[in-house]
Amino acid sequence: MTIRQAKRYLRISNLVVIGFLVLLLAFNSIYIIEEQEQAVVVTFGKPSIVSTPGPHIKIPFFQDVEIVPMVINSFSIGYEGSREDSIYSESMMITSDYNFVNVDFFLEYQVSDPERYLFASHDPEFILRNMALSYIRDTIGLHTVDEVITTGKNEIQAEIKEKLTNRLTAEDIGLQLINITIQDSEPPTDEVKDAFKNVETAKQGKETAINTAMKYESEQVPAARAQEDAILKSAEAQKEARINEALGQVAVFNAMYEEYQKNPLMTKHRMFYETMEDVLPGMKIIIDSGDGTTSKVLPLESFTGGGTASGSSGPAVQSPASENEEEAS
Repeated sequence: MTIRQAKRYLRISNLVVIGFLVLLLAFNSIYIIEEQEQAVVVTFGKPSIVSTPGPHIKIPFFQDVEIVPMVINSFSIGYEGSREDSIYSESMMITSDYNFVNVDFFLEYQVSDPERYLFASHDPEFILRNMALSYIRDTIGLHTVDEVITTGKNEIQAEIKEKLTNRLTAEDIGLQLINITIQDSEPPTDEVKDAFKNVETAKQGKETAINTAMKYESEQVPAARAQEDAILKSAEAQKEARINEALGQVAVFNAMYEEYQKNPLMTKHRMFYETMEDVLPGMKIIIDSGDGTTSKVLPLESFTGGGTASGSSGPAVQSPASENEEEAS
C-alpha cells in the first residue's frame, strides 16, 4: 500500500467517525413529545417543563429529558386481575359494629405536575396506594356492615375521595385523584352472606309493601277529594236554596205587613177566616144582621175573596159597614 492510499483510507475513516459523532449528537439532541405527554428538561440540575407536542432539541450531555404520560392510570385494591383473586390483607376490614367485611376498590389517578411527580418523592404511586388503603380502612371503620354492603356505598366512596384528595393536595407529590369506587363488598363467610341475603329480601318486601300502600293512597285520595267536593257543592246548593226560601218568606211577610198597615181590621178578619178554614174546613157560619134576618155563608171563600157563596140568602161578601156593625155587636 502506498502512502497515498493510506492517506485516502485515513481520510475515509475520519469521515465515518465524524458522521457517527454527528448522528450521535443528533440522536441525543432531538426528543419528541406525543399527545397527552409532557417532558421535564433538567439543565444543570434545574428542571423545566415542556408541554408542546412534537419534536424538540436539547443540549446533548448537558440536558436530561424525562417524558411523563398525562393519561389516566389506575390500580386495584383488594384484588388482582380478576376479582376472584382477592388479596385479603388489603380487602379484609372491620366495621364500626365490629363485623368483618371484604371490600374491593378501583382507583383512578393522573399526573398533575410532572416536575413534582419526578422529584418530590421516590415512588408516588406507592405513596398514593398506601394513603388510599389508610383512608379506606379509616372510613370503613366509621360505618356499619349493613351500610358497607348495601345502602352506604355512595357515601363511603365520597368520603374516601374527599379525604384522599385533600391529602394529595397537602403532600403535593404531583398526582391527582380522578375517582375511587367500590367494586365489590361482601361478608367473609357463607353463613353471613346468607343472613345478608335474607335481610335484603326483607328490605325488598318492605319496599314492595310501601309501594303498594302508596299506590292505594294515590287511588283513594283523589276519589275522597272528589267526594269531598261533591258534598261541599251539595251543601252550598242547599245553603243557597235555604237562603232564597227564607228571603222569599221574608218578602211575603213584608208584603202582608204592608197590607196589614193599610187596613189592620180587614187583615185580622181575613187571617181569622183563613185560620178557621184550615182548622174547621166544614164549618157553617150564620150571621144575624140585627133586623131579624139571617145569612148563611157556605163555604168561607166568600169572606176570603175566593168567590160567591152558594146557598146564601144575603149578599156573598159583606161590606165594610156590615163588618163594622158585627164588630160593634
